Amino acid sequence: MKAIVYREIGDPSVLKLIERDVPEPGPGEVRIRIHASGVNPTDWRARSSSEWPMPYPEVTPHHDGGGVIDAVGPGVETLAPGDRVWVMSAGLGYNTGTAQELTVLPTSKVWPLPEDASFEVGAALGIPALTAHRALTVAEGAPRRLAPKALDGFTVLVTGGAGAVGHATIQLARWAGATVITTVSGPEKAALATAAGAHHVVNYREGDPVAEIRAVAQDGVDVVVEVAVAENLDVDLAVLKNSGTIAVYNDDNPKVELNILQNIGLDTRFQFLLALSTDERMARMAGAADDVTAAVRDGAMGVGEEHGLPVLRFPLAETAAAQLASQNGAVGKVIVDPTA
Repeated sequence: MKAIVYREIGDPSVLKLIERDVPEPGPGEVRIRIHASGVNPTDWRARSSSEWPMPYPEVTPHHDGGGVIDAVGPGVETLAPGDRVWVMSAGLGYNTGTAQELTVLPTSKVWPLPEDASFEVGAALGIPALTAHRALTVAEGAPRRLAPKALDGFTVLVTGGAGAVGHATIQLARWAGATVITTVSGPEKAALATAAGAHHVVNYREGDPVAEIRAVAQDGVDVVVEVAVAENLDVDLAVLKNSGTIAVYNDDNPKVELNILQNIGLDTRFQFLLALSTDERMARMAGAADDVTAAVRDGAMGVGEEHGLPVLRFPLAETAAAQLASQNGAVGKVIVDPTA
């Protein structure tokens, strides 16, 4: 079987296509033929940053994917060969990333993929969807599980609504009944955010974004799902409801300056999110994965331009180009296809 590996930290050229033996699933494990491997910023940051030590002498990248089970190990009863599945955190605690034709994973990292959902949908879940779920469930008074009507009465502001996490947040929040506002940088991304299901789209580079958001959320927004808190903080605080939450999942600027008295007055809650961490945290994310699967089953988590997230496909041999596209800010979901 073919696989992508890297053996040193560096630029995309360290990614190599190799041949390796087909792995056999052990107790509690399944073997999956990967049809779509999702690329996330976590993948290329781990490959390129010396601040992230290599967990293994040889790493197979990518945490997310969609595929079909082709073998099960002893003791596996809930999954069977032929089942369509999506996987999360494939490389966390295991050197079993999805940038390969076949991977073996414990059943705790594998969820059913509904028949009418594409493998690209499966590969677009994982990190983005679980991050989105956590962002929508950390606010004071918010439910800890999502389902239709769970967020009735909530107003959610999603910054960067055309990105992978922003897209998943719009879809999950809309499915769960929230009023969804999103900010974008221009008309092309506004069209994508609208296609994803946002009720109101604000171009933050034009006009008065605060006034536009407040026109929709006169009492303020309950949750801001934030991709660039250092850049957007003034707007966030100007539209946040008293005791509201700013859920931060990313920022290229590592520092933010806070006005303490302003935030005391607002009773602001900042929640910094890390979807993939310890095995204990991943165990708590099992309920979130169940909710995400339910949303997929309801048709709420589509990908492709018509659903607000264009798919950019690369064959396995061009994984380096795929990671570079993600690193350069490609608009859409970058997918590696090990079957191509």
